[in-house]
Amino acid sequence: MEHRITGFDNYLFKAGRHYEIYEKLGAHLAEEDGEEGTYFAVWAPNAASVSVVGDFNGWNIDKNPMDPVEGLGIYDTFVPGVGKGELYKYVIRTQSGDILYKADPYGNLCQVRPENASVITDIRDYHWTDEAWETEKKKLHETNRPMAVYEVHLGSWKKSFDGANHGFVGYRQLAKELAEYVNYMGYTHVELIGIAEHPLDASWGYQVTGYYAPTSRYGTPEDFMYFIDYMHSQGIGVILDWVPAHFPKDEHGLARFDGMALYEHPDPRRGEHPDWGTYIFNYRRPEVSNFLVANALFWLEKFHVDGLRVDAVASMLYLDYGRQDGQWVPNDEGGRENKEAVEFLKHLNSIIHRRCPGAMMIAEESTAWPMVTEIPENGGLGFTYKWNMGWMNDFLEYMKVDPYFRKYDHHKLTFSFAYAYSEKYILVLSHDEVVHMKGSMISKMPGEMPDKFGNLRVAYGFMTAHPGKKLLFMGQDFAQIREWSEERSIDWFLLDNEPAHRELNNYYRDLLHFYRNQPALYELDDDKAGFMWINGGDTERNMITFCRMTESGKNCILFHFNFSPVVYKGFRSGVPCPGIYTEIFNNSRKAYGGEEMLNETPIYSEPVEWDYQENSIQYDLPAFGMVAFSFDYVPPKKSQAKGSRARKSYLRKSAAKGTRTGSKKGTAKKTVRKTVRK
Repeated sequence: MEHRITGFDNYLFKAGRHYEIYEKLGAHLAEEDGEEGTYFAVWAPNAASVSVVGDFNGWNIDKNPMDPVEGLGIYDTFVPGVGKGELYKYVIRTQSGDILYKADPYGNLCQVRPENASVITDIRDYHWTDEAWETEKKKLHETNRPMAVYEVHLGSWKKSFDGANHGFVGYRQLAKELAEYVNYMGYTHVELIGIAEHPLDASWGYQVTGYYAPTSRYGTPEDFMYFIDYMHSQGIGVILDWVPAHFPKDEHGLARFDGMALYEHPDPRRGEHPDWGTYIFNYRRPEVSNFLVANALFWLEKFHVDGLRVDAVASMLYLDYGRQDGQWVPNDEGGRENKEAVEFLKHLNSIIHRRCPGAMMIAEESTAWPMVTEIPENGGLGFTYKWNMGWMNDFLEYMKVDPYFRKYDHHKLTFSFAYAYSEKYILVLSHDEVVHMKGSMISKMPGEMPDKFGNLRVAYGFMTAHPGKKLLFMGQDFAQIREWSEERSIDWFLLDNEPAHRELNNYYRDLLHFYRNQPALYELDDDKAGFMWINGGDTERNMITFCRMTESGKNCILFHFNFSPVVYKGFRSGVPCPGIYTEIFNNSRKAYGGEEMLNETPIYSEPVEWDYQENSIQYDLPAFGMVAFSFDYVPPKKSQAKGSRARKSYLRKSAAKGTRTGSKKGTAKKTVRKTVRK
């Protein structure tokens, strides 16, 4: 009987290397002695006894006792006649005599909340049709390709108003409607929060009780498989939020599973988050580490997920995270690093990258921990990308400031370029920034509504041009005014009824397509040679100018950003090389809500030194403006080197000039669009 726990299973599980342990633990349809039924197996080494209960035995704890598997701490049993759709729980009698009713840690389906029993199902029934996507996944996810992520909470992306299913729309309907919008806008991936089963809507899915179960709020596991399959058929990747840092204390979940600390660390100074009220996994225990690694592989291999965004990595790395002096225990060297968690993450990422080529592992890591995206063999943690939280915090703080005072915060705009290549980054404006009285993106912007929209346009343009992949939370691409709430749908009515929001949506759509069509914006995302300063120090006018480069030197882009409400006619800017500069994007179009200040004819550079460059051009620069010019790199005549080496050599010399903070004052005529406070 292949479904039964074996001695080899025992060996692998205790070593923390049983990467398909979910095929043995949990509830599985099986046949024994010619009878069909369900095989149950659960890890509960500290239990006095274990039984399985459900509708099939009237929830009688004495009807179906489970047998201990020698030496494993695992209990199992086969119950004939029990099939798909039946409810069940494990009843654990503790050493102290308490009776605990627990959902299956490895179960694939749960009751819709607030009920919490596990449901027998069989995820082997789904027939996948995404072979082409899976074959190309490694190529699709190379770091030199564009990546624009749409962060989505399915339960509030769209609500049902027919009164059925608590207002939740199903996975299958959501797949078609979400894919249509994502492709219309130009995103490459969706990142889903709150998919693993969780009891409380307000936790957004970050308080997980069912690590192996897609939430039943929107349907069955097969329905979620269809969702991913359909997304792949439409050319869209799917990333899941994954929470290996902590879990809640709900009685039916992992907490004190067999009456004692099992999944959590037994020492509360290492096993509890005092601020979050949650338990912390015991990464030192092989069976617990195995539970998590196998779970990551489960989503990647069984559900064809394209990547995992790993939540709260910083809380895993530091023993003193969220704690005061005396509330934490140093490691064996007296430091605050959680060595067990570090080794867990290295092992996790090594296994995933070996078994799942092309799968992306993305760290939400908010500190300066080194080499997050370096491979473990070189001392790194092994993630594919890291959320750039530093950029997000600095940039939003800059954008909140009245333009008249931004000159005092100019460093918050430019500092991120100093470390942009220290890791492989994703620039994020996530759900965390539009809740808990932080305000939506549009509400963060200063001024009256027209200026708010102008600020948001230049902000999104800057994000697009900045090195790094991109992520934006739902509703922010049409400037939702209200903060996000999981209790209601995002405010789609704004697109139908408010021209300014529709124009902002048009702008962001065109911005995404612009990003995907310009290799300069992603081809050298991880290479310093892909970036060059022209002027990063124009603090008085709230401006920066820089270039993004391609490997070939063709179709490079000159960007100029004006974070002020001042219009400049005939503005002069240095350029990296002589040539023809053609405007390819301008955020002042009327279709975007702007004033249509375009540079419609190609501009020939002049041998006029400006911004410490030997050549310059003149053009019109709108208020809160982003203008982008395409140009081809021309190597210097004296250079004998060819190709990439020549380009890089020239750019190094040019960058050294361009990073100087001074700039020659131009004679450009400026037009004040509005009265600015003196």
